[in-house]
Amino acid sequence: MQSRRHWFPKPYADRVARLRVTAGFVMVAAFAIFSHPTAQSLEIGLPASLAGLALRAWAAGHLAKNQRLATSGPYAFTRNPLYLGTLLTALGLAAAGDSAGLAALFGVLFLAVYLPAIELEEQHLTAILPGYRAYAARVPLLLPRWPEGLGPDDFSFPLYRKNREYQALLGWLIGATWLVARAFWLPLPW
Repeated sequence: MQSRRHWFPKPYADRVARLRVTAGFVMVAAFAIFSHPTAQSLEIGLPASLAGLALRAWAAGHLAKNQRLATSGPYAFTRNPLYLGTLLTALGLAAAGDSAGLAALFGVLFLAVYLPAIELEEQHLTAILPGYRAYAARVPLLLPRWPEGLGPDDFSFPLYRKNREYQALLGWLIGATWLVARAFWLPLPW
């Protein structure tokens, strides 16, 4: 069997995969400093970011990490709904903060940090989950596609809690509150 060509050298992918949390803190700091929300940017960006958060929540309720292959719910549309949700949430918050610079920063971080992490996860899941290769052949990596046949939606609130996705909700609430406060009560001079 021929080995698949990898996008990123493994040492690089291993190193940057550990930077996901650090990259998140960099984004939070940049977001807090460089966002300039307006009522209109909040109307556009907050619903978009909330849609990304909802996608993450939906995915977390279907994911039993390293135990079974997740193919239901959003995993029927994309192999990486958590990362897609992260992308939508961050871009929505950048739009809510009325900052093209924040959107560009997150785009660079997503390409440099998250795509290598996705590749490492693909390798890991191929090694530990029977049927992952066949699943990967029919379901797109990131951008969703409507599947031929949808199975029952077996969302599990206990899995949502076990995957600690409520932390993303808390982070979103803090970010949204900050944007609203910045837009209406705490404008910065720059």
